[in-house]
Amino acid sequence: MNEAPAVTQPTDAAAPAAATPTAAAPKPKALPDTQKVTFVRHWTDRLFSFRVTRPQSLRFRSGEFVMIGLMGDNGRPLLRAYSIASPSWDEELEFYSIKVQDGPLTSRLQHIQVGDDLVLRPKPVGTLVHDALLPGKRLWLFATGTGIAPFASLLRDPQTFEDYEEVILTHTCREVGELAYGAELIETIRNDDLLEELIGRENLGKLRYYPTTTREESAKMGRITDLMRSGEVYADLGIAPIEPGTDRAMVCGNLAFNIEIKELLEGYGLREGANSDPAEYVVEKAFVD
Repeated sequence: MNEAPAVTQPTDAAAPAAATPTAAAPKPKALPDTQKVTFVRHWTDRLFSFRVTRPQSLRFRSGEFVMIGLMGDNGRPLLRAYSIASPSWDEELEFYSIKVQDGPLTSRLQHIQVGDDLVLRPKPVGTLVHDALLPGKRLWLFATGTGIAPFASLLRDPQTFEDYEEVILTHTCREVGELAYGAELIETIRNDDLLEELIGRENLGKLRYYPTTTREESAKMGRITDLMRSGEVYADLGIAPIEPGTDRAMVCGNLAFNIEIKELLEGYGLREGANSDPAEYVVEKAFVD
């Protein structure tokens, strides 16, 4: 908006000097798409989760991701893709993140506190959704590290248990402490009164949990891909190996893991699906920086 030209008043020596009005301080601009942080929990020195308010207009399918971040020093938002870890019916949005000390975003994001502002672009997308899979009997959720986040959403969605006779979550991390988020998630799902009412006690009985570690000693050691090749995972769970007529899979982990497990799944005869072309498995890359 252009400013009005200054008006020059005639000089009058006898007239008292007019008081100069004090200019009101400019109001700070509201950040776009900003939500408030409502909860923060640090699970290890490398992992943390947090919750933020949910925009009233936001609708998403469990398993999708959105862009979130903080304002950069240049006045522009620094955004990264984060899977929503809360189910689609939740009143808040939950996220689970790694801490990268020199990461452009997480080096700052790891220091957020309750009451802080977080930028959120309310345009959810993603392939880890039921619509991208053909009907099946058994659903595998393969996660490494923070790749468990979209499955935290799906495992609290009634549709997951309505669509399948058995749901198996595998979570592979380097150390035992990195399994804590998933272990608490499973404990909550199995014992939360609200979830029992939403999902049904008989449906919750379909859930199987298979955590493993690759570095620190634990009850089950090994990369899930190695355990699949050896057949150990199937022996431990007392089930037949994966086959395309009954099994469906969702995968979320680092790039190397995704490539390796895709080869395994396709070796079993499964095909990769998408929202526009459902098939037997879908893949998404976990956020890493």
